[in-house]
Amino acid sequence: MAGILSAGVLGATEPRSFFEKLLLPGDPGTPVDTMTGIIYSVAIVAVAFLPFISVVAMFSIWAERKVAGHIQSRLGPNRVGPIGILQSIADGVKLILKEDLIPKDADRFLFRLAPYLAFAPVFAAFVALPFGPELTFEPRLNVGVFYVLAVLSVEVMGVILAGWASNNKWSVYGAMREACQMVSYEIPLGISIIVAVMAAGTLNMVQMSHMQGGGIHTWIIFRNPFVLLAFFMYFVASLASNKRAPFDLPESESELVAGFHTEYSGLRFSFFFFAEYAAMFVVGGIQTALFLGSWHDPFGLIGYYHHQLINDPNGTSGLVLLNIIAATIFVAKAGIIIFVQMWLRWTLPRPRIDQVLYACVKVMLPLACIILLGATLWQLFVPERMGIPWVDYEPLKWSALSAPVTTPDGRILAGSTAFSTVIQILLAIIFIGGFLAICGWIGYAFLSGRNLKQRLTDPAPIDQAPESLVKA
Repeated sequence: MAGILSAGVLGATEPRSFFEKLLLPGDPGTPVDTMTGIIYSVAIVAVAFLPFISVVAMFSIWAERKVAGHIQSRLGPNRVGPIGILQSIADGVKLILKEDLIPKDADRFLFRLAPYLAFAPVFAAFVALPFGPELTFEPRLNVGVFYVLAVLSVEVMGVILAGWASNNKWSVYGAMREACQMVSYEIPLGISIIVAVMAAGTLNMVQMSHMQGGGIHTWIIFRNPFVLLAFFMYFVASLASNKRAPFDLPESESELVAGFHTEYSGLRFSFFFFAEYAAMFVVGGIQTALFLGSWHDPFGLIGYYHHQLINDPNGTSGLVLLNIIAATIFVAKAGIIIFVQMWLRWTLPRPRIDQVLYACVKVMLPLACIILLGATLWQLFVPERMGIPWVDYEPLKWSALSAPVTTPDGRILAGSTAFSTVIQILLAIIFIGGFLAICGWIGYAFLSGRNLKQRLTDPAPIDQAPESLVKA
């Protein structure tokens, strides 16, 4: 709703965005009126966001089963569609047709409200994700990071309501665990985001993304060593806030049957899973935008060509193609983070709730404070190259990267940035080396694992009768 209102109300005074100029009638230089802005925003949500979120959730559910199958030496879904790709659609049809049950002693209003309250915040968070230079629902949202955090924090209310309204002790236990876990891990999660925001100097996720367009060495994750540590801190805290294993205590089927959604069935049950997998993409998208260069490639080509095309009056078709490529890169980066989340789920054991809270309060919270202090002192004493690559400086020239920080009128604000640039390049090299080593390890395991005998071999086709039955 915030995106719809800002696109409509702000459209009365703000200039049109690229796609508003391209798709809406009228003079491109005049602002969009309120009604046209609202209709345009609703159309974008209906045509783009709803199908995209549905596809992300369905593909993630299928990928979860496939990843689990490979890790456990079995096949996973392989019946409905090629390599089981349509299994999620079959599950959706099954859940729609199943009976919608409500316990006799449940609070019927809150029981019905909880699934929607769990899903709506995740859906609303998509409006601030920067998929491309011009592919952001509301690029003028100057508090995009704060908005996403505020919206996602509402999801815990849906879980608590689901557990309380079910009138089931297992559901209440799961809801209380989520309340403890979410509230605890929100603190290190927020601190790690603050570290990235300090390094970027803005809360606007679009501006933050433009600042990372000069190549992998300009990504915020490599701005200083403390931001790199904050990246891993954010990832661990996002697992806990998203109820992902090994922090899936609110659901833990081995202890609580299914936790807060034990009493749910049918379509309402599916909303919780849609919300979880959509939230996985949201937290992965935030991590991509804040740390991993957002929509930019490691070589700075997107940033370079965007700067060239945005100043070219005949570059409309090129900008459209560039935004499609940028969105593909953004989704691919978020997809890699989702894969790592799935990998951890089927690898690590589930700790006890007291161990989960101990890890937050006694380990992650003090570490997050140290990282925040270190990042503050670094920025206070070490000059860093700020601005947008290809616009404010040449990101591939050492003379531009190591020059003193100056204002547009020539005043020197800080000394040479050579030291911070060397640190950024070294951190980028270490990160690339580790990433390539992990990719090689995964590739070797995948190729060598194909020669191992699987526990569940591929059965014969269903329509082929056994030989003994044919003879009979």
